[in-house]
Amino acid sequence: MTEQERRILRVHLAGVDGMCGGCRAWWGRLTPYPCWQVEWATSRQARRWTATVLGGRG
Repeated sequence: MTEQERRILRVHLAGVDGMCGGCRAWWGRLTPYPCWQVEWATSRQARRWTATVLGGRG
């Protein structure tokens, strides 16, 4: 193993998902946040809560 490989492996410690913090941050810049799935889910949740408060079905 070369010194360059050792330095990379010291810095890039894999987390539970297999990605290091630096790589996760890099990918996070490529994907807009909140993603459209999060926006969809939270809007559905808000609609359900509103319907419940107004006496409709959730």
